[in-house]
Amino acid sequence: MDDKVNYWKDLSDYDLETAAAMLNSKRFLYVGFMCHQTIEKIFKAYYSKLTSEVAPFSHSLSYIARKGQFYDIFSEEQQDFIDQLEPLNIEARYPSHKERLLKSLTNEKCKELIEKTQQLQQWIKSKL
Repeated sequence: MDDKVNYWKDLSDYDLETAAAMLNSKRFLYVGFMCHQTIEKIFKAYYSKLTSEVAPFSHSLSYIARKGQFYDIFSEEQQDFIDQLEPLNIEARYPSHKERLLKSLTNEKCKELIEKTQQLQQWIKSKL
């Protein structure tokens, strides 16, 4: 199972680097999307570590964390951040949501998203 944990962890690192690249190129919509992907994959690494099972085929951060029985270990602030990231996966993909989402994702907001994503990712990594 360590191979699966490392697989997900490596993908999570790659996605965080991609989020930073999207910030540098001012592609703010994809900063949010890649932050979601970063956390989704580190959650799947942690799920694999805890359960020795294949991670769920889901993009829902709260679902993965609850199914792996680790949602309750998060602080209220971390849970709020997970709730903030949750829609960025879907809303970034569909044109009807893109305009509204683009208005909310400023350079400063994206920097904050990356910082909080990195903090949560590192916190989960410390448990791996």
